[in-house]
Order: sequence, then C-alpha cells, then structure tokens
Amino acid sequence: MSPLFPLGQIVATPGALAALERAKQPPTCFLARHAIGDWGELDPADIAENEYSVVHGFRLLSNYKTEAGEKIWIITEADRSATTLLLPEEY
Repeated sequence: MSPLFPLGQIVATPGALAALERAKQPPTCFLARHAIGDWGELDPADIAENEYSVVHGFRLLSNYKTEAGEKIWIITEADRSATTLLLPEEY
C-alpha cells in the first residue's frame, strides 16, 4: 500500500526508543502502519477523526502496543513537517 501522507522529519523520544529496544522492534514497523492509515488501537471516534484529518490536513495520532506490551504513540503534525514516536506519558 502507498502512504496516505508524508511523515516529514521522523523523531523519537528517549522513552519510545527504550520501549522499542525492550521489545526488539524497529520503529519502521509502526511508522509503516501509521503511514498507510492503520491507526492501531484507537476507538472508533479517534479513527474517524484521523480519516477526516488525512483529507483536511490536521494532526494524526496512532496508538500501538509493542510485543513487550508497552504503548507507543505516533503523532504526525498537521503541516506534515514531523512525525514523533513517544510514550503516552511523554505527551
């Protein structure tokens, strides 16, 4: 599948990098899902918000769980200049 939007500069918080290392998972597996509109574990209202935001150029949020059971969020800014991997508590 093709990406639905540009990710811009990709950055990650220390907490997200540590969680990915603990799970032995690369960030690319989550970034690829985010870019094609697989938003992970979001409720239907948040999924609908993302679908609207792709079309209208607003911020996008995905919520994934690593194989170690930790939550990772991915946020792409409205202007698509940057995408950040972070832990929910780092928001």
